[in-house]
Amino acid sequence: MSKSIFYHAGCPVCVSAEHDILNLINPDAVEIVHLGEDRSKIEQAERAGVKSVPALVTSNGNVLHINFGASLEDVKG
Repeated sequence: MSKSIFYHAGCPVCVSAEHDILNLINPDAVEIVHLGEDRSKIEQAERAGVKSVPALVTSNGNVLHINFGASLEDVKG
């Protein structure tokens, strides 16, 4: 089984959602990607269908947009 991927940009909304995700999902089953620190993953997030962060891409490819911290356009700057 592949991992889910949680994308965020480090804002307070994102960090709070990250903590909640890690309390709900086995941390070994989710990859955390901080797009502010690893900008090379922005294109990967876009291809997966992420429009804003925080967002969880499930292991079967569904994108769950959680709250609203920032659009990917804002993250790209």
